Amino acid sequence: MTQSEFIAVIDLGTYKIKGVVGRRNDNNVFSILDSKTIDSGNSIRRGMVYNIEETGASVRKLMTILENSIGQKIGKVYVSLNGQSLHTMELRETKQLSSGGVVSKEVIKQLRESADKFTPDLKRNYAVADVEYFIDGKPELNPVGVAGTQIEAAYRIVTGRPNLLSNIEKSISEKAKLPIAGYVVGALASAAVALNDEEKELGCAFVDFGAGTTTLSIYKSGILKRMVVIPFGGKNITKDICALNITENDAEQLKIKFGKAHENHESPFFTSPFSSKPDVDLTELNRVIGLRLDEISANLMEQIKLSGLENELGSGMIITGGASQLKNMSEYLTHKFKMPVRKATAKKTYINNAPDLINDPSFTQVLGMLLFGEESCHFKEEHVHDDYDDDISSGNEERESREPAKAAKRIKKTQKQGIFSKFGDMFENMFSDEDE
Repeated sequence: MTQSEFIAVIDLGTYKIKGVVGRRNDNNVFSILDSKTIDSGNSIRRGMVYNIEETGASVRKLMTILENSIGQKIGKVYVSLNGQSLHTMELRETKQLSSGGVVSKEVIKQLRESADKFTPDLKRNYAVADVEYFIDGKPELNPVGVAGTQIEAAYRIVTGRPNLLSNIEKSISEKAKLPIAGYVVGALASAAVALNDEEKELGCAFVDFGAGTTTLSIYKSGILKRMVVIPFGGKNITKDICALNITENDAEQLKIKFGKAHENHESPFFTSPFSSKPDVDLTELNRVIGLRLDEISANLMEQIKLSGLENELGSGMIITGGASQLKNMSEYLTHKFKMPVRKATAKKTYINNAPDLINDPSFTQVLGMLLFGEESCHFKEEHVHDDYDDDISSGNEERESREPAKAAKRIKKTQKQGIFSKFGDMFENMFSDEDE
């Protein structure tokens, strides 16, 4: 990737919209050129765009700030794909081999193409997340070159409601006038940049605690076994605190500064530093927080049980995301799930600078999205072909021989601004956006 090229990504979060621009070196390690964050307002709910106009305006503002900062124009962006309807399903594809046949790269390619084309009922196939191979019923990590009579591929497909993309396209492609280079499933991005191969191999419950949702991804034997999104997150805790007659802004600050997932023995009262409000009962504050965390934990526990791997997670639970920063969260989860818990952020092996972002769990997903960028997002002007160029190329040789200086001037081509086509709606809304 040249010095003028870069990858630009946008994470559409329930609380914040984050934009990051990074440049990949020859070793597939990124240097962060810049990052910016802007409030989402109430335009994004549970990971899904709710107010198209507001989201579009926020994204356009964010891109302008980034462009001014890096001194280059952004031509397109990769966008996060989230939402409570996202989950994995298993798809099995089988192919018979000739007698004494050997699995070839072409066979693997054909199986993958079938998985890519698969369309689940009333849902959309958003990504092929992982795959397990079996030759004559036996698992095989690297099937190419192995002899057998039949190969079966078990794919983990990320599916969701077919209208998930429509509001994103309307807000970014149409309102913000910014082409979309591609979509990145948020859970896959977080896992790619935060987990190591050993944790995936031994087995782990990877939990991304966001503002609007909590995403659980279960890995075992190096494979994503199950992914599901729970429609509760840090913002739900904040709104619960508001029931104590506290404004949402103050409730968020109270949660961050004084809230605890696991209660310790200390003075039950403190004086609110935010206004002339009466003293706040610290015990009551943490009781409210605990009730919501208990609900989220119960959902996580049920999903882990449904995976059938609750006793096979050798690496325990690994947590990230903005809401994972609640005090004593690791202790709380260790007590609840009876397994080791560690906090995770983006690994330095993928990002070689910006330690403030690497160490911030709320940036795990957006930094992970960079790893999925395949094409440069740097704006490139396109020359628009016209009849005058045809006249020059065909030329009047006699005239050019008499007037070489004039001919040379004419051959200079003017650069005109590239025209990007807008993304139209790919699917009609099949469900109410408010359901998301």
